[in-house]
Amino acid sequence: MAAAVAAGKWSLGACQLGDGGSQRAVRSSAARPHFVEGSIVRVLMENFLTYDTCEVRPGPNLNMIVGANGTGKSSIVCAICLGLAGKPSFIGRADKVGLFVKQGCLKGVVEVELAKTPDNIIITREIQVVNNTSTWFINRKPTTLKTVEEQIAALNIQVDNLCQFLPQDRVGEFAKLSKIELLEATEKSVGPPEMYQFHCELKNFREKERELENLFRDKTNSLEKMKQRLERYKQDVERYHERKRHLDLIEMLERKRPWVEYENVRQQHEEVKQSRDQAKEELKSLKEMQLPVKKKIQETEEYFKSLDTKIRDKAAEIKDISRKCKQKQDALEMKDKQIEEIHQALRMKKDEEMDRQVKIHNTQKMIEEWKNELSTMAVSANLQPQTDAVNNELKKLQEERANIDSDISDLTAEKMSKKRQEKRITDRLGQLNNIMNMKEENLKGKFRDTHSALMWLRNNKDKFKKKVCEPMMLEINMKDNRHAKYVENHISSNDMRAFVFESQEDMEMFLVEMRGHQKLKVNAVCAPAESCAESLPSRPIEELHRYGFFSYLRELFDAPHPVMSYLCSQYHVHDVPVGTEKTRIMMERVIQETKLRQIYTAEEKYIVKVSAYTNLTFSTNTSLREAQFLTSSVDTYERRQLENDQRDINNTLKSLDMHLTTLFERQKHLEHRDNELRQQKKELLERGNRRRQLESKICVKSDSLRQLEEDAINLEEEYQQANVKIKEINTQKARLVTELMHDIKNCISLNILKADLVLQSTTVAAEKNRLESECNEGSVQLRAAEQRFCELDERKRLLTENCKELLKKAQQICKLSPDQRLPKEFQTAFQALPTTLEEIDAFLNEEKTRASCFTGLNASVVEEYNKQIEEIQQLTEYLEEKKKELDNYKQNISQVKERWLNPLKKLIEQINGKFSKFFSSMQCVGEVDLHVENEEEYDKYGIRIRVKFHRSTELRELTPYHQSGGEKSVSTMLYLMALQELNRCPFRVVDEINQGMDPMNERRVFEMVVKTACKESTSQYFFITPKLLQNLTYNDKMTVLFVYNGPFMLEANKWNLKSFCRRRRRLGRMDEQ
Repeated sequence: MAAAVAAGKWSLGACQLGDGGSQRAVRSSAARPHFVEGSIVRVLMENFLTYDTCEVRPGPNLNMIVGANGTGKSSIVCAICLGLAGKPSFIGRADKVGLFVKQGCLKGVVEVELAKTPDNIIITREIQVVNNTSTWFINRKPTTLKTVEEQIAALNIQVDNLCQFLPQDRVGEFAKLSKIELLEATEKSVGPPEMYQFHCELKNFREKERELENLFRDKTNSLEKMKQRLERYKQDVERYHERKRHLDLIEMLERKRPWVEYENVRQQHEEVKQSRDQAKEELKSLKEMQLPVKKKIQETEEYFKSLDTKIRDKAAEIKDISRKCKQKQDALEMKDKQIEEIHQALRMKKDEEMDRQVKIHNTQKMIEEWKNELSTMAVSANLQPQTDAVNNELKKLQEERANIDSDISDLTAEKMSKKRQEKRITDRLGQLNNIMNMKEENLKGKFRDTHSALMWLRNNKDKFKKKVCEPMMLEINMKDNRHAKYVENHISSNDMRAFVFESQEDMEMFLVEMRGHQKLKVNAVCAPAESCAESLPSRPIEELHRYGFFSYLRELFDAPHPVMSYLCSQYHVHDVPVGTEKTRIMMERVIQETKLRQIYTAEEKYIVKVSAYTNLTFSTNTSLREAQFLTSSVDTYERRQLENDQRDINNTLKSLDMHLTTLFERQKHLEHRDNELRQQKKELLERGNRRRQLESKICVKSDSLRQLEEDAINLEEEYQQANVKIKEINTQKARLVTELMHDIKNCISLNILKADLVLQSTTVAAEKNRLESECNEGSVQLRAAEQRFCELDERKRLLTENCKELLKKAQQICKLSPDQRLPKEFQTAFQALPTTLEEIDAFLNEEKTRASCFTGLNASVVEEYNKQIEEIQQLTEYLEEKKKELDNYKQNISQVKERWLNPLKKLIEQINGKFSKFFSSMQCVGEVDLHVENEEEYDKYGIRIRVKFHRSTELRELTPYHQSGGEKSVSTMLYLMALQELNRCPFRVVDEINQGMDPMNERRVFEMVVKTACKESTSQYFFITPKLLQNLTYNDKMTVLFVYNGPFMLEANKWNLKSFCRRRRRLGRMDEQ
């Protein structure tokens, strides 16, 4: 059972039924809780997920739902979401609401009671599994989903908003929200109701504004083009009338031409009609000559078909008889196989009898040999003393072996322990080497020549007389990486990548090789002959503490003796102090009183000079640049200590291996002696047991001999039985051969008849081919006549249609009805025009050529000219109207933007203030700002969250990729807490967001949640977690719900909270006594 959360202020309550239940720590009823309107007063679940029946009554402020994984914590979250008209996709668990009903049940119920003045609202959802539907009730009365959604929206409840409702399976999605989505979710969650509405209006206004701008630009371009076209039309109108005179003449020529063409075709039609009638008479006489030949061909065809039918029948009979012959041949082969099997069985019987005789002979010989041995064997002597002596020696050997095994086990365990220590040391040295490798990669990336020289130096150290140090940036190790910027700002970049030599001769030889031979740009310096590494500062650092100084530069890092000596000599690192912000504030006093020439504060470097002429003091300060080379340092003392430990462990392992080798050799010797003694013992025992073994073997073999003699085979009888079977099979074979011969004869006779029919068929086919050849010769003439007739008939038909079409075309061109004759005015006009098609075409082409000089002109030029003037006027008026409309939209956008953007900026400033405050309390940095790419693109506005968890890193935007899982959880939680204090929604739900946080962050976040969610003005908060850290800070306004699940849960109708509390108090008093 769960303990009370805070002694004297909380009492344990529970509400649990069926397979699952929840227990709640309930506050004393001294003060009635006040629920914000829209917050959750009660949640009832029946046949829902893991619950049979369960009622949860949360508190008005922070509600901690605690329970082991799988007990049903998230089921309460699912019930809140689905009970408040949420879709299954919001939870991220299932896509159908029916899947949330408890397995084996057909219906589930979720009931949520919301606080409202004057009476609470009770929303009930009944979920049907069969058809995956839901029935809704408000205050126990049936209603619709739309009504429920309206009621929930009126209370500003948004279960689809991750800023208000963050279920377990969608915790990771918060970090994946884009800046735009996060802004919209924040507006809906904590902004005024009109803020999101203004945002949507701005996006719509801007979209319409863009459309109007594009439309205005397109229409303006169209107006310019129309004016240009109007100028061209003016010239065309003047040329139109001249062109019309030519077109009228062309029209009259085109009217006469079809009449001339019609008359020419009509004359051709009369000539073709006469030729077609003659061809028709010739075709009729040829058809009468072909009829007798076709009849004879038909008779021959029918006789040929009858012969073909008979041939197919005979072939079928031959095939059937051949199949029967094949079956009888197969049966004969089977009989031969049966005879061979009988012979094979007989041979096997014979071989078996011979094997039996050999076995009887061998068994008799073996029994005789054993009897001879038994008769010669004397009675065994008393071997017990020898056996006892061997047993005693074996016992001593086993004791010694046990002692050796124990020693080997102890030494092996010690060896394994040393190997584990060696692995830990090796891993740590590997980490330190990785840091050095990072520094080398940094050197290689920035100073490739220096890195090449470093590689050469490591391979040629034997060429130098004294010690040579690698580039300073590799040799210097900061004691605290935060101080790297002071050292890098003090030492020049050239010296940072310089090699340090103790011998001037070595340095000159190195530079000749690098610069002269290998053409590498490298730097090298020589340490002073007299060491300066131990030089004392001008004054103790304790005297400078009152100015904010905490150390000299030399004390901030470690370096080899030559490097430190050079830096003390050249850069006086032993006498340059490093101060804090306090030093910068009192800098004038520091310069006057200390007379220091170089000073470092938290972020600046000061250089102090005294004029040689005026004796006045001047100081210059520069900002410190960020460190590039020394941010990764190796603890040289730790590295040396690890290397010494590694050598000691290797020596210990060698000693252990030698001891183990000695023990293994002694163990091997004892095993060899043990085997010898056991072999002696075995021989002694066998000498006593040999007589009994021989007697037993003789008895067994005698029984085996009798069995072999009884299993004799009568070969003569087997021969007789085999002959009888073979004789019977041969009789069957003779009968089959007789039947086979009869079938072969029938097959031969049928083949003869078939061959006769084939000959008759061949003769009939030859006659048929001859008749068809004669018929084909007549058919050629007939087809030629038919083709000529068809061609003439087709030509007549085409000419007839052509005449009709030309007449119709001529009438249409002259606009005459089918029964109307050509008017006199046309006849008079036609007389003045040419009479042949060639003359008409020539005249027509001439006029068309003249008319074509006036290209692009038609009858609508004048109309188009007038129409363009009218359209220009209309488009000008339309553009003036759209300009006014566009100005109105810009004015509306300006007004709505001011009403939306200013409150939004204030809201984000408030969120940023609280968010930054939360992060600062965790010694981290966090910022929230309004991200704007283009001030006019309102659909691109978004909220950007930037965080920094480590001092050595920069602020980075919160994304699904840059931060770890715990960092994303902390950022998400603190953003939601920042929204909590700007509360506009009645409640928030966060499910298991603390998973992945380290204990320190989890404790800090928990304290912020308690502090924020337990304020008077804040909304209701649900925090779901499977575990809590020890010794957390709690608040009187918290409500803790414990969720249990198991086979021994008490039924709901037997649970009594008052009785449980009385019993708990009684047990407490007993514990105190």
